[in-house]
Amino acid sequence: MKKFLFILPVLFLCNFAYGASYRAALVADMDSGRVLYSENANVANYPASLTKIMTLYLTFNALEHGRLHLDDYLIVSNSAAAAEPVKLGLPAGSKIKVEDAIKAVAVHSANDVARVLAENLKGGKEGNFASLMTQVATEIGLSNTNFENSSGLPDDDHLSTARDIALLSVAIYKHFPQYWKYFGIKTWTYNGQTYTNGNRLLTSYPGCDGMKTGFTNKSKYSLVATASRDGHHLIAVVLGADNKDIRASVATSLLNRGFKMLENGTEPVIINNQNSTANTTYAAPTNTTTQPTQTNTKKMSAGAAGVQFGAFSSYDAAARQVKNVEQTLFVRPDIERASGGLYRVRLNNISESAAQDLRNSATAAGIDSYVFH
Repeated sequence: MKKFLFILPVLFLCNFAYGASYRAALVADMDSGRVLYSENANVANYPASLTKIMTLYLTFNALEHGRLHLDDYLIVSNSAAAAEPVKLGLPAGSKIKVEDAIKAVAVHSANDVARVLAENLKGGKEGNFASLMTQVATEIGLSNTNFENSSGLPDDDHLSTARDIALLSVAIYKHFPQYWKYFGIKTWTYNGQTYTNGNRLLTSYPGCDGMKTGFTNKSKYSLVATASRDGHHLIAVVLGADNKDIRASVATSLLNRGFKMLENGTEPVIINNQNSTANTTYAAPTNTTTQPTQTNTKKMSAGAAGVQFGAFSSYDAAARQVKNVEQTLFVRPDIERASGGLYRVRLNNISESAAQDLRNSATAAGIDSYVFH
């Protein structure tokens, strides 16, 4: 695995607006990709169990393409059974259904089950899965992330940023809306024991529908929280808070601030983005399959691949993206309905090489995209 050299901030930020100590924070509009407020969003931090968002992203991708099914059973290895807590405590040689594994990771943040998914998805070796996690992270635009395991257990080279975690979270929301519901489960019962989601905002914040908590001694307390209000869907990311109360209160303040900014038309506030690529907007590429019809203005070789140029909450927004792609890349994608009320902009049935070339051209032109199969 390639080692990334990041320098972690030694001191916490002290944000007097919230009266709380934490390392990084961000709130953004999930539909438009507009960052409304951020602090140190591009500074490297330990993501802890927020890592499991990527583990679930790859699990959902496998479900989408038929490599897994929700009612399949996964075998628990000796390595998975030996994972450090938090864990479900599954014995080696036992089995767990895929859907239960998803819930164990999303609700209880079970490290042993994250390893079960990793080993079953990538040849029985968690290290191979971690390499795939980093590869996919790069492909979907995470520019400062390196994964060393599937759970977020401590590793000095296992790093990400608030910006990258937000982008990954939005990617799941747009790529796999049919599985978004798992991040909003408040309690889950398995083998007679009930587990409560660590995301307090699911019960305390009106409109909260996800998403994930994290903690290690090095990372401190982190949280991704999402909520809908007045036709807007916001995401808040808090990294490195001193305790659970602080991460919950900061996330609440961020969401409140974000909704107020949208209501008032306030300009974004970006603080201490220590990265030349810092931006006030982003958009997640997308990844699902349908049967389309398209008219291209540029000839593309036929095949089984495709490129998606985003998923949007309104048809008009998708139509604007079609026009943008057509004028910039000289191909005309289609608008396709997706679950969750989204509209996907996709060019289908082209060759792998054509899809990769088109994605590279889109990246160079500042258009977020994703190759799917």
